[in-house]
Amino acid sequence: MICWGESTFSELGLDSVCQDYACGTAENPLTTSQKAKITAVSVGRRTIAVVTENGEGKFCLQDETSERKNIHSKNLALRGEKIESLSCGADFIVVVSEKGNVFQLNCQIKSSSIPRCLSALNGRHVIQVACGDHHTIALSRDGQLFTWGKNSNGQLGQGEGGPSSETPKRLFSLSGIPLAMITAGGDQSFALSVSGAVFAWGKNSAGQLGVGDKEDRYEPTIVKSLHLKRTVFISCGDEHTAILTKGGLVFTFGSGEYGQLGHSSNREELQPRLVAELWGSSVTQIACGRHHTLAYVESLKSIYSFGCGEQGQLGSGQATNQNVPLPVQLSPEFDHGIGTIFAGANQSFCSCETLAYPGKMILTVDDDLINKWISGCDSNPRRTLKREIKRTFSSPSTLNGSFLNESGDKHYQTSMENSGLDLSLARLAFEKLANNKHLLKEVASVVQRTLIPSLPVHPSGVEDLRVYLILPELLRVLPMKKDLCVLFAKAVCRLQPQCLKILEGLWSKLPDSFFKSLVEVVHSASTWFLDQMRTEWCDYRTSVEKTVEVLQKLYEVNCSAGRKIENSNFYINEIKLFFKSLGDVGRRRFSSTRRKIEKFMMKKLVLYPSIFDLETKCMVFQLNNIACFVLNFPDRSLQNDLCVNRRSLLTDTFQELRNYGRDYLCPLKVKFEDEDGIDHGGVLQEFFTVFAKEIHSLEPMMFELFQESGLVWFMPEGHCDHDAYYWLGNLCGMALYNQRVVNFHFPLALFKKILGVRPTLEDLKELSPIEARSLEEVLNEDEDILELLYLDFTAKGYELVADGRERSVTKCNRQQYVEAYVDFIFNQSVQKQFLDFHKGFSLGCPNEIWSLFLPEELMAILSGNVDYVWEELEKNAMYHAYEPTDKNIQNFWTVFFELSEEKKKNFLSYMTGSDRLPIGGLANIKITIVNQNKPNPDDFYPVANTCYRCLYLPNYSSIHVLREKFVHAISFYEEFGEY
Repeated sequence: MICWGESTFSELGLDSVCQDYACGTAENPLTTSQKAKITAVSVGRRTIAVVTENGEGKFCLQDETSERKNIHSKNLALRGEKIESLSCGADFIVVVSEKGNVFQLNCQIKSSSIPRCLSALNGRHVIQVACGDHHTIALSRDGQLFTWGKNSNGQLGQGEGGPSSETPKRLFSLSGIPLAMITAGGDQSFALSVSGAVFAWGKNSAGQLGVGDKEDRYEPTIVKSLHLKRTVFISCGDEHTAILTKGGLVFTFGSGEYGQLGHSSNREELQPRLVAELWGSSVTQIACGRHHTLAYVESLKSIYSFGCGEQGQLGSGQATNQNVPLPVQLSPEFDHGIGTIFAGANQSFCSCETLAYPGKMILTVDDDLINKWISGCDSNPRRTLKREIKRTFSSPSTLNGSFLNESGDKHYQTSMENSGLDLSLARLAFEKLANNKHLLKEVASVVQRTLIPSLPVHPSGVEDLRVYLILPELLRVLPMKKDLCVLFAKAVCRLQPQCLKILEGLWSKLPDSFFKSLVEVVHSASTWFLDQMRTEWCDYRTSVEKTVEVLQKLYEVNCSAGRKIENSNFYINEIKLFFKSLGDVGRRRFSSTRRKIEKFMMKKLVLYPSIFDLETKCMVFQLNNIACFVLNFPDRSLQNDLCVNRRSLLTDTFQELRNYGRDYLCPLKVKFEDEDGIDHGGVLQEFFTVFAKEIHSLEPMMFELFQESGLVWFMPEGHCDHDAYYWLGNLCGMALYNQRVVNFHFPLALFKKILGVRPTLEDLKELSPIEARSLEEVLNEDEDILELLYLDFTAKGYELVADGRERSVTKCNRQQYVEAYVDFIFNQSVQKQFLDFHKGFSLGCPNEIWSLFLPEELMAILSGNVDYVWEELEKNAMYHAYEPTDKNIQNFWTVFFELSEEKKKNFLSYMTGSDRLPIGGLANIKITIVNQNKPNPDDFYPVANTCYRCLYLPNYSSIHVLREKFVHAISFYEEFGEY
């Protein structure tokens, strides 16, 4: 090893050392014969220490109290342990033994030379230490960070106002970050993650933290400008910092007073700046002294130096400063290359051999480690194996540093779009782990007791959140999966909103198979707890709520990511079984627990609609209708009745709604004037069917009809009564509350808006295909053609933005133009009209459970559908005083299936009051065909009861008579029905 820098041999404090260890001196690099191999070197302001391969060393302390600054050299050794690494502060040394124990020696002239063990770190197995002038940071094998010493500028990272401490304290804010190295300067500290994220804290008076200002940082702060730079090494001077990327680039920042930044100037840099003189040289090592910097280019076998050279520390042969990198003239023995470079306060070092620096890496889980555990499961003492498992799985940082995607350095590209993980490695490793039940049990215990409870509420970045992607793969194979899943769900729900948003972004980028696996883990736990609540009435409300809350978040991610998996993966069948069981009369236990569970199901679970299939949603909606009516005890003096005349249906309806108070909790009842029908549901459906047909007579005033689609939308400038949209919405709400179909030919966009979902260009395609195609062409046209279209930011004579007529549509803003156009059609141009409609809708449907439905589902419930599978009608038919094998019944179905599609729809209207189908289609419509045993049946027509869906079918003498009577009845069904 050679060294150069501050003055002479003796002033370097290497007099006594050089007899045993090879060192050079003076202002030019020199060498002498080496007698023992040095494994570590560290230099502080007044201290220098070396360690040799036998695990012992020496240190020297400069006595600044005397005029000659005498040097005192002492041996450095531990009792019963070998020294593995060390770091020097201004006047103290911190030593790490080969067993991972930490010792500190406060270097005083007359004090003991035996380091004191820091008992607070016993059992932590420290692998790296770094000292500033008056503080220390230490990294343990399980990835935890500890700090102690002075905290004058926040260099301990424990928060503003945190006191100095002689005892190591854990730094929790980085507990989940998998760290590759730590380092410290005068009063600043740095940590580097395995994927290149740089965290800084402490003194920042010269911008040495690289965060863009001069404010001290009292907690670890990510250096954003180094994001994705693939940082692999950091070195700190007194007030400047240098970082090295995997590509061999060097960035420096902080004080440039002596030229130590290498930017051909002496000014400060508040953010990392590339050292241009070294660009293209592929630097492989860097080292910072107090006011100087070294950089080694392996391909050139050259060391470059810049900064303060007043004590010869630049090795230039002159005691002058340099503000650009210049090569150090090395002796011929280094022609074959250099192993490691170091820099101290005012000294520089290099060795022929590579020294282990910065030190060991934290634990990670991989296939090799699991193979080691499996092979040693029988031979290793159980206590040793248990300790290794606990150390590996107790800390989130160890998992976060595992299973990295090293293909093409992808883990260095970690961002909100890329987790940096290869989860297939995790799956293979955990599946292998699952083959050993003993290991699995130990891992499960550590995960439950230590790992998940230790997950931070406010993670420090994407690397800190990787554990939430890895854990589900582990939970798949662990025993106690359902209990662990609850803990996992609680940890997710505890995350701060901004962190949760990042996690949701990572979930959205998961490959489909891993995303589905994540959903299955949470879904299976939810299902088990719900089954216990339903069958045993066990109180698992908290467990259910947390797991379904996570399921809902995953569902929302699934939707935003374009349906990675089918919605059915989120449905929980146990919920359907529970709500079906509410009608069972055979249940006898009515404990307080059961009442709490039922209330929980009705009030809490409805907040998570993703877990309900459509049938269950409809069931819950109906049950809540009953609850709304019964529990709120509506004023019986108010009813919810309408009396209208078919010939003046619209006028009568709006007049009744405006002029008479009503109780919307009561079922809506309709009476047609001059008709005898009593409303048991059939008249009500007939009313909505007729009203929907009649309302379109108002299209020129209330609606704009789009001929291509046959759909309607609110008129931008409606000429109807100012409250017509309100009462129309009111009727739609009442139709939903009373579970009746009313088809106003609205597009899906209306139901999206009702549910707070913003319409898109896809919705315009449904409403107005021509306009939508034109907008798509705008998005896809070449720039030259786009200019020839002479488009501006207007639509149908209205400006889409301020001064829209003056703003041309270009390639750069065309996406904004399309979004503004769609927003104008569905929102801006009809804002008042929709607001009135929505207010009326909300009043007409007091059962707020409708928010459970998706837009597509709400549209299907309210507007019905036309997916006719006519065979279902015969399949589900029931008979009274008839048998399916009777000749008249067989003739009836023969005639029915001979009918045209239009006539079949007439029959549907004849039986139900509407030709639109409810949810579930014809499979959910059950008709009963009744034989009234009339004398002379050929003299009678069939008669339908729409309320009960009964067809009174005379027992005709032949199929010809049946055909004549039946076809006539359904052709003029308004005359042959009863209610």
